[in-house]
Amino acid sequence: MFKTLKTLLDQLSANLSAASGAQSAEQQEHTLQLATAVLLVEVMRADPTLADAERDAVLAALRRKFTLSDDELDRLLELAHGTAETAYDYQRFTGLLNAHCSQEQKVRVVEAMWQVAYADAHLDAHENHVISKVAGLLHVTHGEYIAAKLHAKASALPA
Repeated sequence: MFKTLKTLLDQLSANLSAASGAQSAEQQEHTLQLATAVLLVEVMRADPTLADAERDAVLAALRRKFTLSDDELDRLLELAHGTAETAYDYQRFTGLLNAHCSQEQKVRVVEAMWQVAYADAHLDAHENHVISKVAGLLHVTHGEYIAAKLHAKASALPA
């Protein structure tokens, strides 16, 4: 099963910029999973100090959004990290989300990005910039952006 998932994710990574209309529904879902994971990883990578808490927040966000096993999540995160390192812009990822996600789903992605940023109890200026840039590309309104930020911040506060 893991070999099949790895092969599929590798193919999807290579085909991220291909037209999504040529993909099966399953391939399209995996492509959206990878695009979402890459955006979350970009927030994690924006902070000069990679914290385990941020990695855990990325995994938690992916677990909430997608029905994947722990091994599949780890593999998705690994693939997303490699894809993020070679990506030169966010548009191919946000374009997929714009084409296939509702406004509410896109706002939840932005909120998940904020959750990753707040996971280590330190908001870095680079993290803020990445989230702002992606929110704009996802056509998230300023009000939705602020609400997502405040909700993520409130959920990050210790109880």
